[in-house]
Amino acid sequence: MTDPTPPSPPPLRLPTDRTTGEESVVEARLRRMIAEAEGHPPVLEPVTGAVSYRHLDTPIGRMLLARHPGGPLVASTFAPDASTSERILQRIAERIGPVILHRPRDLDEASTLLEQYLDGRRTDLPVAVDLVLATPFQRSVYAALDGIGYGERATYGALAARLGRPSAGRAVGAALGANPVCVVVPCHRVVASSGSLTGYAGGLAAKEYLLDLEAGADRG
Repeated sequence: MTDPTPPSPPPLRLPTDRTTGEESVVEARLRRMIAEAEGHPPVLEPVTGAVSYRHLDTPIGRMLLARHPGGPLVASTFAPDASTSERILQRIAERIGPVILHRPRDLDEASTLLEQYLDGRRTDLPVAVDLVLATPFQRSVYAALDGIGYGERATYGALAARLGRPSAGRAVGAALGANPVCVVVPCHRVVASSGSLTGYAGGLAAKEYLLDLEAGADRG
């Protein structure tokens, strides 16, 4: 007596976004590979708990915005090329979770606010942030920026003194350089004691643009 024909395997279920049909590059490759190897199409299921991201071309450069599943922004950082974007997304995957989807519409509100800010149409950025990508020390440095208002500047030394660590100016500078939510957390407002512009993730031209923008509105 021969064995009965074994049942067909159940459809594979891989994450994607049913609403937009968009998926990450890694997911797209994985989907194609499995479909070809197994000889049956995957079934698409909606994803919950996924980090959404998008790119945004701005006057200060190309940026990558990413939003936590709960809503807050986890990244607003400079991504001039594909390799930089890949590094940022990998870091997000390691800290938050492996499911990261290219869903620009999830970042519409944050993108609009950022564009209005960089165009000089607003002087605030009411965007909730989650500093999950920052270390405890970095978070303390970013919290100290709250007292530096639009159009104002502070020095690295003054910021270090505010933290009770007056000799930690260099460490403060390194923390600002690693800011995962640039512009929204205004690390560009910190300059050298001489007033010169030093170190910024988006480059000195971007920092100068932001400071000039804020100074112009302050004079207005």
